[in-house]
Amino acid sequence: MRIIYLYGVSALLLALSFRKSREKTKKALNKAWKSFSKIFPALLGILILVGVLLAVFDADFISRIIGDESGWIGVVLSAVVGAITLIPGFIAFPTASVLIDNGAGYMQIGAFISSLMMVGMVTAPMEAEYFGKRLTLIRNLMGFIFSFIVAYVIGKVVGGLWF
Repeated sequence: MRIIYLYGVSALLLALSFRKSREKTKKALNKAWKSFSKIFPALLGILILVGVLLAVFDADFISRIIGDESGWIGVVLSAVVGAITLIPGFIAFPTASVLIDNGAGYMQIGAFISSLMMVGMVTAPMEAEYFGKRLTLIRNLMGFIFSFIVAYVIGKVVGGLWF
C-alpha cells in the first residue's frame, strides 16, 4: 500500500514541476530516461539471474548455504562471492532483499554487500595500474576484513551471533 502513496506523491511532484517549468521537467525526464536505459540491461540481467537461481535453488538450499545456520562458513562464502562479483549497488540491495526473503541470514548478506561494495577483485588489475599493486592489495584486504566486522556488528544487532 505504501508504494501506491509513493507513486502518488511522485506523480503530484512531477505535475507541480511540469506546471512550474515544462521545459526543465521535460529535460529532466529525458535525462532520467537516458540513465534508466543505460542501467536497464544490467538490471534485467541480474534480475533474470536471480530469478533463475531462485527457481533452481529453493529457500531451504539458500538457508543451508548462506542462512543463519551456516554460521561463519556462510559469512566467509558470502564475503568471497561479494569480493569477486561486480554488481552495482542499485542492483545489489534489491537482490539482497530477495535473498533474505528466501532464507539468507543477515550476517551473511551483510558480509556479501559490504565486500561487494568495498572489494574489487574484478577491477583490481585496472586499479593496480593507476594506484600500484601494494595500495590495491592493502585497500582490498582492508575492505575484505571490514566486511567481517560489518557481519559481526550485524550479528550483534540482529542477534544471530554464535559466540
